Amino acid sequence: MDILLSGSVAYDYLMTFPGHFHEQILPERLKNISLSFLVDSMTRQRGGTAPNIAYTLALLGEKPRLMATVGEDFGDYRAWLEQNGIDTEWAKVINGKFTASFFATTDRINAQIASFYPGAMTHASEISLRDVAKRPDLVVISPDDPAAMKNRAAECRELGIPYLYDPSQQILRLEGEEIARDMDGAHFLFVNDYEFGLICKKTGMSLDDMLKHVDIIVVTKGAEGASIYAEGKEIFVPVTPEERIIDPTGVGDAFRGGFLAAYARGWDWQLCGQVGSLAAVYVLEQNGTQNHYYTREQFVKRFREHYDDGGKLNELIR
Repeated sequence: MDILLSGSVAYDYLMTFPGHFHEQILPERLKNISLSFLVDSMTRQRGGTAPNIAYTLALLGEKPRLMATVGEDFGDYRAWLEQNGIDTEWAKVINGKFTASFFATTDRINAQIASFYPGAMTHASEISLRDVAKRPDLVVISPDDPAAMKNRAAECRELGIPYLYDPSQQILRLEGEEIARDMDGAHFLFVNDYEFGLICKKTGMSLDDMLKHVDIIVVTKGAEGASIYAEGKEIFVPVTPEERIIDPTGVGDAFRGGFLAAYARGWDWQLCGQVGSLAAVYVLEQNGTQNHYYTREQFVKRFREHYDDGGKLNELIR
């Protein structure tokens, strides 16, 4: 399946706080909150939702394409992505701009406080699916400049291209009518449970209401697994047991990549969720969103320690 991923490309600055955020917050003074956390580590990593998803897709044998706007500092990142099997032809460099940057601090219980500088991403609406000569089989619309997300969804509807709508971090910037507009006609909606609650609040829609506009809804729930709503039923997928927990950043992106790699092969929803669950765990066990690596043989071996694939995963290692 030819999957084109549009969305943010960023450098991630990941920090760890040795305490607990909730112990530092005074509820009675939230209006005047002023906090500074002394962190004990920081790393600069490659990130951004679109390349994070693409990286997992490539590890599992797909050949995803990236569509995004990036800064003049993107050269090394581009080389890395292409080295790992990701087509970056539609990663457009914006002169005089830096690539977007994500700053995240994680505490001892994996609670996270983050901020995002868009940089070159603010120009994402300047590129169009209409200019892509080869029409993709699926477009992933992940967090990006809001105007670009709106344009991308409208273009997919106009051109008849199935799309996955993944507003996640941008839900806070989007109005309810904007979210409802771009959910309408989407093949997939991917969100975590908190984001799902925000969408319900902003749009006034229930799950049943959303399923009248979206074919498949996937709600990830952290340590509680994920629920897939498709074909009139709910399929629950538990988490895959981890060997250790290092950093949750990018776990949801890896789940999406694993899920889509299975979907591209026509596997059932349960198996799609299980492949996504294992792909997510590899990220949880590392610091950074693209520092994990496995061969497809290693992935299949670990998968079969927890799930029964009925031999379908043999396709990954042929």
